[in-house]
Amino acid sequence: MVGQNFIEHATAVEHEILAPNRDALDLRDFDAVSRCIKDHMPDAVVHAAGRVGGIQANMREPVAFLLENMDMGRNVVLAARQAGVKRLLNLGSSCMYPRNAPNPLREEAVATGELEPTNEGYALAKIMVARLCDYIGREDRPYQYKTLIPCNLYGRHDKFDPAHSHLVPAVIHKIHQAKINGASEVDVWGTGKVRREFMYAGDLADCMWHALEHFDTLPSSLNVGLGYDLSVLNYYHF
Repeated sequence: MVGQNFIEHATAVEHEILAPNRDALDLRDFDAVSRCIKDHMPDAVVHAAGRVGGIQANMREPVAFLLENMDMGRNVVLAARQAGVKRLLNLGSSCMYPRNAPNPLREEAVATGELEPTNEGYALAKIMVARLCDYIGREDRPYQYKTLIPCNLYGRHDKFDPAHSHLVPAVIHKIHQAKINGASEVDVWGTGKVRREFMYAGDLADCMWHALEHFDTLPSSLNVGLGYDLSVLNYYHF
């Protein structure tokens, strides 16, 4: 979802973008990633790929969420460094923060406490890749590998399959199915009082392009969000 919104952004027409799909390039294969980057020698790399899904998918397949996201991130970052690419923009996740981190979230709080158990594997992989980017910049200053940490997302190219969807498309799917089937109720997990911050994926694409255009002034990690949240029940009511 993030990558597709990024390459469909209005600013993208001003650039030549290389965006091989998973059939053309398996990011879990370091040699293939390394060859691709060396062959094309891009001015910058944007790492927005990953194995993603909602709570059910993360709980069902924690091994895949940990290993595949760790492998993809490691391969992209190290292949870019090996090829001499000096700028890399990495996409993190708000699940990198401790489950009970105080709001507003501050970047330095990443990896300072217990993670949310339901998506711990995904979070650990994202933390590792973000740290790798930071370490590379510390060891060799010309290599500026930076991480954006967006809040939860929704928007075009999202997944509506209940087995993989995030909250917003899951809510839309449940209510749509209830209307089709004439049901008077939908199942809401938990109390509905948990609060979540959601941003439109197209707005994140705006931020990503702005970050690339002002890369030298970008900190090593930066939160991206709206600055306010709503309860799960609020999203159902909308």
